[in-house]
Amino acid sequence: MITDIYMPVLPAILPLLIAQNGYSYLAAGLLVTAYNVTSSCTQPVIGWLSDKRGLTISVSISLFISAVFVALMGIARDYYLIMAFAVLAALGHACFHPTALSIVSRLCTRENRGQITSYFVVGGNIGYAIGPLLAGVLVWWLGLPGLLFLIIPAIVMVFVLKILLPGGIAAAKEAHAVPESVTADVPSKWPFVILMVASILRAWAVFAAITYLPMYLVHTQGYDLVAASLAMTLMLLAGVAGQVTGGHISDRIGRKEFMVFGLALAIPFFYIFFASTGIVAIAALLVFGFFLWSTFAVAVAMGHELLPQNVGLASGMMLGLAIGFGGIGVAVNGMIADHYSLAAAIGTIPIPIALAVVFMAFLPYPWKSLKLHLSG
Repeated sequence: MITDIYMPVLPAILPLLIAQNGYSYLAAGLLVTAYNVTSSCTQPVIGWLSDKRGLTISVSISLFISAVFVALMGIARDYYLIMAFAVLAALGHACFHPTALSIVSRLCTRENRGQITSYFVVGGNIGYAIGPLLAGVLVWWLGLPGLLFLIIPAIVMVFVLKILLPGGIAAAKEAHAVPESVTADVPSKWPFVILMVASILRAWAVFAAITYLPMYLVHTQGYDLVAASLAMTLMLLAGVAGQVTGGHISDRIGRKEFMVFGLALAIPFFYIFFASTGIVAIAALLVFGFFLWSTFAVAVAMGHELLPQNVGLASGMMLGLAIGFGGIGVAVNGMIADHYSLAAAIGTIPIPIALAVVFMAFLPYPWKSLKLHLSG
């Protein structure tokens, strides 16, 4: 949670950077691009180095690096210095996830992997939601230099982690032991590649919904900006609830079953939202968010089981490249909106979800409930 507070701070302060420093929209956007590309592309590399070369960076150090360089953006005035701080903050963020998720994986068994992984992911979701609010309050109160106070939560967490992980880097190294329970039926790396494709398609739908649904609600459905923002917040909160619920259910009925049916159930509720108005539309939007977001932590847990010897790499791929490439897919919806209409772009959001369902259905990963039902 504390780590992911820092990730959305830069987008949140862009309007002030533009106003105070006179940056163009392109220059401001490149700062966010540099952060996102650095984080997405380096996470798999760090995970691979962790698995193959024994590289371990303390979760405390990586968290602190991210916090310090985000905070320093508040007092920097030179554009290239802010760019450097953005890249360094992104490196800190990228170093955190492979090691942290390896520790999480070590704590899991096959019976609770979905549940424990969902707690970790939801912690990040909460931090991502808190970050812009916390940065906004500090900047409103003290101006951009107020971002320096963002170092305080990181310092507190460093001490907390020192107590929880007294072994420091040595404890982190233990995280790379093979988990207690692994999937022996899928030794090939191709199943993980298929899972990655499905995860990219899912991320595409997620980012397209976050990007274009507020515009659709305002320009097509007649919502004001506050009401549209509230609807999106409620959808994201439903997604948080979905992730915790999904983790629990996947442990009971099977991860493949939950991924297939969870993604599939999101589609009809999206079209109910698309075809209706008022309270029915909002209710359908919340259920859509619940099912679509519920599959994220489950996919991460499956990645760990498919690559038990490369948990760091799997973590970096799932939280780095899959999300990064999924974000690129949003441009396709943008082109559809430009050439046809915003409604057409919105109406195509379920297409990548449907494709993800197909990839998950054919993923060489064992069924659990279906297998028990057939054998019974």
